[in-house]
Amino acid sequence: MEKEKIAELIGKAPLFSRVSKKGLASIANKAISKEFPAGTKIVSAGATGTGFYLILSGSAEVVRDGEVVAKLSAGDFFGEMALLDGAPRSADVVATEDTVCLVISLWALKGIIAVTPDVAVHILEELVHRLRKTEQALS
Repeated sequence: MEKEKIAELIGKAPLFSRVSKKGLASIANKAISKEFPAGTKIVSAGATGTGFYLILSGSAEVVRDGEVVAKLSAGDFFGEMALLDGAPRSADVVATEDTVCLVISLWALKGIIAVTPDVAVHILEELVHRLRKTEQALS
């Protein structure tokens, strides 16, 4: 898949929705493609989160405490918060068919931010937006 299309898909993730085209291109350039055969656990609950995953093809299920809580397919993503804090994963994500994901690691994002600091500013803007929305919903 060409980098322009990958950058466009990354920009659809809420965390990256405010990032400039230049920033998205930088992220796309550092992303790697990984294949997961059907039945493979892509991430495990409790494991340290170290990356963001964007499904390019195939499908997966999010499983928490043995229960399927979400079904994911091409264009869906997971792990965006782990990309920022490295906290343990809250659920397993299991490929339900052969699946290809684009993976952006925490280390790659930190390298991008060092060179293109506006990426961090745009991510922070989105996080503040979400926090304000949550605060309004709670009051």
